[in-house]
Amino acid sequence: MRLFPRLLLQHLTGVAVTAAVLVGAAEVSAQPFIQHHVDSMIVQMGAQGGHMRADLTQGMRDTLTRALLTALPVALVVATLFAWLSARRVTASVRTLQDGSRALASGEYHRRLAVAGEDELADLAGSFNTLAGALERVEQGRVELIGNVAHELRTPMAAVRGYAEAGQDGVLPAQEALAAIAREMASMERLARDLSLVSRVESGKVDLHVEALALEGALLQARERFALAFEDRGVTFTVTGPAAGLSIQADAARAQQILANLLGNALRHTPPGGTVRLGAERRGGMAVVTVADTGSGVKAEHLERVFERFFRVDEARTRGEGSGVGLTIARGLARAMRGDVTASSVPGEGSVFTWTVPLAPG
Repeated sequence: MRLFPRLLLQHLTGVAVTAAVLVGAAEVSAQPFIQHHVDSMIVQMGAQGGHMRADLTQGMRDTLTRALLTALPVALVVATLFAWLSARRVTASVRTLQDGSRALASGEYHRRLAVAGEDELADLAGSFNTLAGALERVEQGRVELIGNVAHELRTPMAAVRGYAEAGQDGVLPAQEALAAIAREMASMERLARDLSLVSRVESGKVDLHVEALALEGALLQARERFALAFEDRGVTFTVTGPAAGLSIQADAARAQQILANLLGNALRHTPPGGTVRLGAERRGGMAVVTVADTGSGVKAEHLERVFERFFRVDEARTRGEGSGVGLTIARGLARAMRGDVTASSVPGEGSVFTWTVPLAPG
C-alpha cells in the first residue's frame, strides 16, 4: 500500500477509536449525572413524581443519545477532512523530496526545495538544500580542478613541443633544446607530485613521522634554502623571534615542506625592494610561526580562498610561478599534525601567514 492511503487509513482508524471511546465514556459517565438530576426533579415534584422516575431517566438517556448521534457524524466528517489534509501534506513533502533526490542523482545539483513552515518537514527540506549546495560545490570544484590541471599542463606541454620543433628545425642547438625540454618535464613532474600530495592530504592518507623537532633548526634550514632565491629577487629576508629552545611535535620533512610553501608564496608576491620576515613565538602549548611579507596583500573576501586548489588572486600572474596548490598542501599538512595555517592581510601593505603547531611534551 502506498504512503497516502496508509497514512489516511491510520488517521481514520484513530478517529474511529476516539469516537468509540468518546461514546462509551459519555454513556458511562452520564449515568450518575442523570440519576442525580432525576432524584432532584422527583423531590421537587413530590409524591406523584415517583411514578415518573423511569420515564424521566429514559428521556434523559434518549436526549443524550440523540445529541451524540447528531454531533458524532459532524465530528467524524471534520476529523476525516483534517486526516486527509495531514496525509496529503506529508505525502506531498515526501514526493517533493523524492523528486529532488532523483534530480541530484541525475546531476542536477542546482535543485533546491521550497522550505515552508518551521516543523520537521521544513527542517528536512532545509537539510536537503544544504546537501544539494554541498554537492554543487563539490561538482564545481571537480570541474574547476579538471580545467585547472589541463591549463597547468597545457603550458609546459606547448613549450616542450616548441623546443622539440626548434631542435628538429635547427633553430636551437640540440643540447639546448633538450635542456629546455627537461626543465618543462620537471615542471610537469612537480605538478603531478603536488596533486598527488594534495589528494593524500585531503583524504587523510599522508604518511607522517611525528617527533620532537627543534624549531630553531627548522627555521635556519629554511633560511639557508631560500636565502639565495630572495637575494636574486632583491627581497630582504630575515628570521626573528624566540625560537631557541622550542621543540615542536612535527614531521621534519613535512615541516620543511610547509615552510617552503609559505616562503615560496611570500617570495612570489613580494616585489623587489620588499621584505619577508620569518618569525616564531610560543603561545600556550603551541608554537606560532609567521611569514610576513610587504607584497600587495589580499582582499578580505579572498583570504580563505587562497587555500583552495589553483586559486589565484591575480589571474594575470604567470602560471609557471608555482603549481597553484602550495598553500592547500601547507594547510593540509599543518592540520594533519594537529595545527593549522591561517592568513591575514591588509591590501597594499602585505600579508601574514601563520602556522600553529603543537609544542613537544616537556
